[in-house]
Amino acid sequence: MRFDIITVLPDLLESPFAHSILQRAKNKGLAEIYVHNLRDYSTNKHKSVDDYPYGGSSGMVLQIEPFAKCIEQLQAERTYDEIIYMTPDGETFNQDIANGLSTKSNMMILCGHYKGIDQRIRDIYVTKEISVGDYVLSGGELPAAIVTDAIIRLIPGVLSDETSALSDSFQDGLLDAPIYTRPADWKGHKVPDILLSGHEANIASWKHEQQLKRTQERRPDLLND
Repeated sequence: MRFDIITVLPDLLESPFAHSILQRAKNKGLAEIYVHNLRDYSTNKHKSVDDYPYGGSSGMVLQIEPFAKCIEQLQAERTYDEIIYMTPDGETFNQDIANGLSTKSNMMILCGHYKGIDQRIRDIYVTKEISVGDYVLSGGELPAAIVTDAIIRLIPGVLSDETSALSDSFQDGLLDAPIYTRPADWKGHKVPDILLSGHEANIASWKHEQQLKRTQERRPDLLND
């Protein structure tokens, strides 16, 4: 799977993709991540890529031409399944979206900055708009890293235990059950006896009950959908 991420702050994306699961996915050849500096596609000698918005509102807007040049150059090299724009007014990202995107081959992610990007980029090129929550960040770089991480860990072969992703919270519409590890007794705080019993059916039943309980307490909206 290939990701092409377009941003005015490429250095901000170096660390998220250089460690742990994402790094292993790249080393295994299961995921390719390319970060493109929007300023390299600037049409002026100062390498600026933003301008004042029409209509007199505050802030700056990323211009259409640098994005168009970068997008079209990449499209000339390969076909993209999705061109995603990270924006607070997009569809709220969730596990179902991550699952669907994990079946794709090539994706492009556009990172906004300042007040966002020229609407014409969204109208002409973007196929999907995604939000990571009802709040505003300084740019789309961290959201792009979140989405990329959530997708890559679902690619077969990325996780050492391929069943791990299938048991994550939200995969079955519920939050995950409480989890424990050694020691079984820490300063009088004990692991539930059922988890030490070795009885797989009873353990599975207990976990499902805990999932329902935790979801009802913390995210009842998931049960009402």
